[in-house]
Parts: sequence; C-alpha cells; structure tokens
Amino acid sequence: MKKIFSYPLSVIFYIFFFITLLIFHPIQWLSLKLGGYEAHKKSVDIFNFFLMRCLNILGTTFTIENEYDIPIDKTCIFVANHQGMYDIPPIIWYFRKHHPKFVSKKELGKGIPSISFNLRHGGSVLIDRKNRRESLLKMSEFGDYLGKTKRSAVIFPEGTRSRTGKPKEFRTNGMMMLFKKLPEAVVVPITINNSWKLFKHGNFPIDLGVHVHLKTHKPVPVNSNDAAGLAAQVERTIIADIR
Repeated sequence: MKKIFSYPLSVIFYIFFFITLLIFHPIQWLSLKLGGYEAHKKSVDIFNFFLMRCLNILGTTFTIENEYDIPIDKTCIFVANHQGMYDIPPIIWYFRKHHPKFVSKKELGKGIPSISFNLRHGGSVLIDRKNRRESLLKMSEFGDYLGKTKRSAVIFPEGTRSRTGKPKEFRTNGMMMLFKKLPEAVVVPITINNSWKLFKHGNFPIDLGVHVHLKTHKPVPVNSNDAAGLAAQVERTIIADIR
C-alpha cells in the first residue's frame, strides 16, 4: 500500500524539487554578483532548507544528533559515509555556521541548475576521479583555500554512494592530503543512516516515511595523530554506528 502512494507523491516531490532548482539558480547568480560570497552562501543555505522541505512531501524526516561543541573559528573537516544525494542538504543546512565546502566529482559541476552553480562558485572542489595526480593537486589547493578562509570541508571518502547502506571501502588519499595541509583543523566524523532507503525502489518511486539520521562524533584535532592513523580512526568511528 505504501508503495502505491509513493508514485503520486514522488511525482509531486519531483515537480517541487525541480522548481526549487530552477528558482534558486538565478537567485544564486544575483546574490553572488550583487552581494559576493556572504550573500551567495545565504542563498545556498536557504536553497538547501527548501530541498529538505520538498522531501517532507514524502514524509521524510531528518534528525541531527550532535552533543559536541564544534568550533566555528577554525577549519573543520567533516567526514561522512555516503548513502545518497539527499545526504547533502541537511549537512549544508545544519552545519551552515561552518561554511561547508564539498569534495565532488567534476561531472556534477555542470548541467544541474543551482547545484552545479554552487559547486563551481561556492568554494567546493571538483575532481577527476580518473586522474589521481590532478586530484591530489586540487586537494592540495583546496587545503590552502580552507586554511586561508577558515571554512570547512565535507568529504565522502567512499567515493560513491552506498545503494544498500552497507559502507564501501574508504579512499583515504584526499582525506590525508587535507590532514597534512591543515594541521590546526579538527576532524568531525559523521555517520549517516537510512538515507539509502529513499532509493530502495530506484529513483522512482521514492520510498515514503524515511527517517534520515545524522550523528556527529567527537571532533578530533588533526595534529593529534599521524594522517594514516587518523584516517583509520575516523573510518572505524563512522562505520561502527551504521545500522
């Protein structure tokens, strides 16, 4: 019965989702041209808030579990498992004080209204996963940018989203590059649960009543451990809470 209702509600969701993408593309452009970075960032925050409201049409709810005082005066490196594209709006919205910037594949930098514009102009880095040398160079430049601006990074080290919730092996080279470039930063592991269930029938219909849960773990200073040891610790912490 639930799947039957998911068809019309998914149609309604996609209509509102694409309208939101189309509306916020020129809003982002105007915000950046007229108000610079700060105005553009606020438009992106509000854009992602409305993407979450679109998901509410499907009965999707979000819980962010965070009992830690995450610093806003220094760079944070948020590291999370990746279960779907809708992992991103709650991270941008709930951690907006930290100015999160994403490590994304270059293909997302074009063709998607609002999202591609933000990735190209909002401070995120677009990498070619087939070109390891170029990717590491861009990660190094990204680290310099974050260190200069005190903004934060979001990394999904699995490299691609899990279709079943089961974590994939972490690729740690990019993460360790940021650790080396940003010794004064703190790492914030995040475990994401249930986001994959939205797509258990594929992209259509989207499942109803999914409770997406994000749990932040204790922030760890980058300079508290060697890069490889810290990467392994972060991976263990995230995976231990995947249900």
